[in-house]
This record gives sequence, structure tokens and C-alpha cells, in this order.
Amino acid sequence: MPYRLTVIGTGYLGITHAACMADLGYDVLGLDIDADKIRRLNSGDLPIHEPGLEPVLRRGIESGRLRFTTSYEEVAAFGDVHFVCVGTPQKRGEYAADVSYMDNAITSLAPFLDRECLVVGKSTVPVGTAERLAGILTQLAPAGVQAELAWNPEFLREGFAVQDTLNPDRIVLGVRTERAEKVLREVYEPLGEVPVVVTDFPTAELVKSAANSFLATKISFINAMAEVCEAAHADVQQLSLALSYDDRIGGRFLNPGLGFGGGCLPKDIRAFMARAGELGADQALTFLREVDMINMRRRARMVDLARELAGGSFHGCTVGVLGAAFKPNSDDIRDSPALDVAVTIGHQGGQVTVYDPIALDNARKAHPELKYGDSAVEAVRGAHVVLLLTEWQEFVDLDPEELGAVVATRRIVDGRNALNSEAWRSAGWHYRALGRP
Repeated sequence: MPYRLTVIGTGYLGITHAACMADLGYDVLGLDIDADKIRRLNSGDLPIHEPGLEPVLRRGIESGRLRFTTSYEEVAAFGDVHFVCVGTPQKRGEYAADVSYMDNAITSLAPFLDRECLVVGKSTVPVGTAERLAGILTQLAPAGVQAELAWNPEFLREGFAVQDTLNPDRIVLGVRTERAEKVLREVYEPLGEVPVVVTDFPTAELVKSAANSFLATKISFINAMAEVCEAAHADVQQLSLALSYDDRIGGRFLNPGLGFGGGCLPKDIRAFMARAGELGADQALTFLREVDMINMRRRARMVDLARELAGGSFHGCTVGVLGAAFKPNSDDIRDSPALDVAVTIGHQGGQVTVYDPIALDNARKAHPELKYGDSAVEAVRGAHVVLLLTEWQEFVDLDPEELGAVVATRRIVDGRNALNSEAWRSAGWHYRALGRP
């Protein structure tokens, strides 16, 4: 392999990118300022849950192609291409993205860049960030213009990150020179035939924001239809199925339920709105405010349904919650609708016990005020109401008779429209779901 790669930031994106690039045969050096995380990674211990990633990480470590450090100086000396994969969370009390981690990464790396290299941003940032960082890089790097910036947004889905890295549906290259394009095309050559879109900085930055906004809009659209279905006594599941046969619409992301969460969609659409306002184009994205509001209303509606089944009040009511992660096959609880609902019910007087196959440790740290069970059965033991809030296959496959034997009353709200309603009703459960009669 002609290039040596570095990856700055070992969060979800950074670990995946580093491990997969090493798996393609590159020598890769990852960097993080968290010394304990670096120690764990160098021992092959994956600090996050992502299906299929741990064996890829360990192969890289054992082969000697992958290692991790806390030294920017070492990274600069080692790498020809530096991928920056740090987080851009939502600012506290604002919609805008916090790009301070990206700024810190560039200002920490640049003073050590004394030879020709390419610095590649992969994080989701407000449009215009790359232009600003390119100037900082040139100013601070001893190599000057030979230390060049490019933008290469990521499109990873949690639960499918390895697949999406090694078999991407497209690669977007925001570049200013033919050299930068050539380097990145060569870096990704081992992936085989993949559609490549070569564009400027602002367009490359907008791609991820636009994609997430479209997906969020589609999810909120079907959830808005769920609100109408409840008012009209219609069935949103059947409505969604009928719409899915239209090739112009399709069935993906048309699943009605509790709505979206996680570390990407909510904060990305809010940051997109904030940046559009700064650019004087706020009217173009006004619809995203309603998309966000529809999504948040789903959580409130879930609490309302649970309260109805509890007899109008949560006081003296035991509630079993199935799910803590924002989606199945992940331990990510950032902006989790499931935990939001559980905490809200707890604040309203309910005795809440939560179970999740993977995310319990993270949930316990974030919300020690809740109770936690070691299994679905334990979480719902003695419950007056059961809530399915994350559609893990383990929950979809639950036996309604087995659960019915341990609950106080057979009442369930299916927040993800994931269960077989007929089977649960046949087992004597009072079954309710968002957007269904």
C-alpha cells in the first residue's frame, strides 16, 4: 500500500474507519486524547457495540497494521493521509453544531505537518467549515499549501458500519486539486467499483446533512400519518404497506412508531436549520422544524398511551420497559426515544424497570434513577403496563404467554409496531400501538 493512514478521533466513526482501512491492507495509526481508550484499543478491546467490528479490530492489531496513540506528533510523522473523525455534537442550549473538536484536531495536528500530506475531514459539519479549516491548516502547517484539506463525508448506519465502510453505496470527494482527488481515489481503490462523486467543499459538506434531513422527513411523514390515523380510527401499518408499493415512495424508513433518535439525525437536522439561518436561507428549511416536532410528539404520545392503559395515572403503577438503545443492534443511548419515555414516566410517578440486550451499562450510567432488569421477563415482572420501545429481535420473538405469566396485568403498548398484534391479543393482552385502532 503506497499510503500510510491516520485516523484522528476514536469514536464510533473513527474506530470503524481505522479498523476497516487496516483490514484493506493499510498501515493505520489512530489517535485519541483519552489514554484509557487508547490502551483498550491497543489490546483489541472494542469500547462500543457494533456487530462485526471487534474481529476486524483484532485482526488489525494482531497483524501489526493497526495501532493507536495519544501523540499528534507521532501521527504527523507517520501518516500521508490523515482522516479526521471527531464528533460534532449539538451545542448546549442551541440548535447549532459544536465544531470545537474539529477545530482542536486541526490546530493540534497542523503544527507538526512538515511535508506533503492530505488531511481529510469525515465528520458532519455545517457548510462552510471546510473552507475555514483549510485556511487554518495552511497557516499553521510548516508544509504550507502542501498540507492540503479535503472533505469526504461518512454515511455509516449504526449496526451496519463495517458493511457500509467496506461496501459503500457511494463515495463523495470534496477536493480543490487533482492531487487530492488522485490520492483519495487511490486510497479507496481496494473497495472496487463504487460510484464516486467529485465536488467542491460546500457540496460535499451538504450531502450528509441533506441525506439525513430527507430520511428524518420520511420517518416523520409516516408518523404524522399515524397521528391522523389515530384521529380517524385507521391503521397506519396498512397505510404504510399500501404506500410502499409505490416505486416513487418505497417502503424504507416508512415504519411508523416512536420516531428517530441517536447521535446523528436529531442533531444534524437542527444544525442544518441553524446554519441555513446563518446563511440567510432559513425559510428553505422551515419544514425541518415540523419534522423535529413530529418526532418529539411521538414520545409524548407514547407516554399518553401508557398512562391510558395504567388507568389515567402512573402513581402506584409498575411499568416494564423493553429497550434502552435508540435502535436495535446498538448500545447507543444518545437522544434515545426509549429512555426519554422511561424517564418521563418515572418523573410522573411510575415505577419503571428497563431491560435492553446491549445498552444496559450505558443506560445505568446515564439514568441511575431507573431500575434495570437482567432479562425481559425480569423487567416486566409484576408490571401493570409493558412498553416495547426498541425493536430488538429478542423482543419481537417474545412469547406473550410467557410474559403474561409474570405481569400483574396483560397490557402492552408497542412503540415500534413490531409485534404480531393478533398473537398478543389472542393471549389475552390489551394491545395498543401508535397509529393503530
